[in-house]
Amino acid sequence: MSILQSTDLNISISNKRVCEQLKLSIEPGQVWGILGRNGVGKTTLLHTLAGLRKPDSGAIFIEQKNINDLSRKTIAQKVGLLLQQSEESFPCSVIDTVLTGRHPHIDNWSWESKDDLAIAQHALDVVQMTDMSDRSIDQLSGGERQRVAIACLIAQSPQLYLLDEPNSHLDLKHQMQLLGYFSELTKNTPSSTIMTLHDINLAQQYCTHLILLFGNGKVLNGTIEELLNEKTLSELYQYPLHKINTEFGALFISK
Repeated sequence: MSILQSTDLNISISNKRVCEQLKLSIEPGQVWGILGRNGVGKTTLLHTLAGLRKPDSGAIFIEQKNINDLSRKTIAQKVGLLLQQSEESFPCSVIDTVLTGRHPHIDNWSWESKDDLAIAQHALDVVQMTDMSDRSIDQLSGGERQRVAIACLIAQSPQLYLLDEPNSHLDLKHQMQLLGYFSELTKNTPSSTIMTLHDINLAQQYCTHLILLFGNGKVLNGTIEELLNEKTLSELYQYPLHKINTEFGALFISK
């Protein structure tokens, strides 16, 4: 059963078409990348799929239920969103921040359980921040805050992970480790991932499917094999791109 579906989805922002008649079926085990130039609406599409903004028309279904008929708590149990920027309203510890990811699964007026704490600690271990669990958020660097936000999402344990530029602020080591983590998590659990990316070669390495936004309402979606080619990508970025073969696999470069 699809985790998320969209039918005839039309989205615009500031009188600019993001996509027209978008039909998606996101299945468990799939990692989708959203590619396109700056300003074409990648984040807007992601927020719409998360139920944070309404489309102009069309429908979104979570496990065959219309997202408009679901409570925010129910959606949060199924769908987790990593925002591009996260601002803390007041200083709190790293572990307390990560524990907020468990709130969709906790009954009203209840406290976090030992199991919730164990899940949060595991999430911190994944992002290699266990030794900073008691540190205040306002004492962290931008990259460390990004890793805490990712740990919060991991602790949330949704079925669909929506990641808005997940490698933002991260050094190369943590970029590769965390993209690899979500890729393996999606393959080995009944979950799916959709993420916005700027790097074509990272998309080729970690994604199974793509959504391409051209900036005029045109949208293509399909497998990596169908869409990652010189002609389509050159049109997408309005700049000539070339595919070269190396001992490590194919790479796309510009001249």
